[in-house]
Parts: sequence; C-alpha cells; structure tokens
Amino acid sequence: MRSQYLVLLLVVPGLLGTAHAHTVDSVGEYRVEIGWLNEPVVSGETNGIEFYVSPLEPGLELEEQVFQNGIDGLRKDIKIQLVFKGNDIILPLAADHDIPGKYYAFVTPTVSGFYQANILGQIHDTPISLSMHPPKVNDRTQIEFPQPLDLTLNLLSADHDALVADVEDLKQSVTDAESAQTIGYAGIVLGLAGIAVAATALARSKKQDPVPA
Repeated sequence: MRSQYLVLLLVVPGLLGTAHAHTVDSVGEYRVEIGWLNEPVVSGETNGIEFYVSPLEPGLELEEQVFQNGIDGLRKDIKIQLVFKGNDIILPLAADHDIPGKYYAFVTPTVSGFYQANILGQIHDTPISLSMHPPKVNDRTQIEFPQPLDLTLNLLSADHDALVADVEDLKQSVTDAESAQTIGYAGIVLGLAGIAVAATALARSKKQDPVPA
C-alpha cells in the first residue's frame, strides 16, 4: 500500500473552488481522501470529516490522482473512528446527495491538536482499515476578538466581583458596629463619672450640715 501524503488541492466542483488541505491515500483499486468540512477548523465549533472515494485511474501515481467518478452507496459500509489522545468515537457517515462518492460525519472537536481518523469497513469487496490524519484543530482563543468568550470565566469573574462587594459591605458593617460600641463605652464612662461626682458632692454637703443640738 502506498504511504499517505498531505496535499493542498482544489476539491471537487460544487465546493466553489475553495482550497482545502486534505489527506489522500489509496486502498486496493480505490483513492480515498479526508479533510475537515470547514477550514480552518477550531476547537469548540461543530465541524465534520469529509470523506471521498473514487476509483484509481490506471497508469497515474497517487499524487496525480484526482477525485472523479465517485463511488456511491457506501454510507452503511464505512465508519470513521476519530481518535484523540486515547479517546475515540465512532462517527457514522452521511452521503452527500449532490456529489456521488462524497460523505461526511459531523463532530465537534473540543480540544486543539492533531486527530487521527481510522477508516473502517469495506468498499464493495475491498476491506479498508486505514489510519489518516486530517489537518490540525486550532485553539479557538487564537482567533477570538476582542477577548475570549469563555462563559465559565465570565461567571467566575462576576461571582468574584459580587464576593468583593459583599466583603466590603461586611467590613463597613463591622466598622459601624465598632463605632457604635465605642460611643456606648464612652456613654458608660461618662455615666460612671457623673455618679462619682454626685457622690462626692453629696459627701461634702453632709460634712457642711450643722450638727443638731
């Protein structure tokens, strides 16, 4: 089997001539191709794996082969196993109704990096178990503007602001309470001083009163 390679090509008519980086390989007498449905692909956005199957044209090298005369009717015969760092998911294929031989499988890559797509099943009587690698998934924060739209971080920030406001209110309440307590202590001291003055005055008045005969 010829080793796979990465090519930059204009894919089939009907895609408006948009350039896509797709991975091309072969199995038996067939040319297979995969790539992302929407490029550049970023984490956290729903996308899909495109999958093309067509016969190999005799006498041409793999890099000279192009997608033409696509093979239809493989939707139930082929599955894509998407793998990322020990995690995997089986993606069923859906057929493109306008382009025979073109299939796609929707997926939302949640983490940036390189994913592996294992093509499993059979093309008519030809078994296929092929590992292919679509282009890298980019980190969404690299293209967000003016700032990353992270709902979790926004919620945490709002909670932090609310907590700071609550703490400030609590500090003010404690300060007010301390002030009130200080005033209360001052009133008690003044009250005791008044009692002492009154007692002293009473004692003096008793000493000054004439003793009865």
